[in-house]
Amino acid sequence: MKNFTKQQLSLRNGQDKPEIWVAYRGVIYDVSSSRLWANGKHYEHWAGQDLTEELRDAPHTEKVFERFQAIGLLI
Repeated sequence: MKNFTKQQLSLRNGQDKPEIWVAYRGVIYDVSSSRLWANGKHYEHWAGQDLTEELRDAPHTEKVFERFQAIGLLI
């Protein structure tokens, strides 16, 4: 998998570039296909960032990422 920096990830926020990406535990996922991430926002969470710490407060587990393609690693 390709490596991406936090800055590169931050551009995939659904506003600056058409891709909508999020990171979890060092892996970057493309969530562009999810209607729940429309416009780069999912409830109070924003795309283009690492959601590892925020997942603790989510009503779902990390298994939610199994629905999405892992496209890179966050370095």
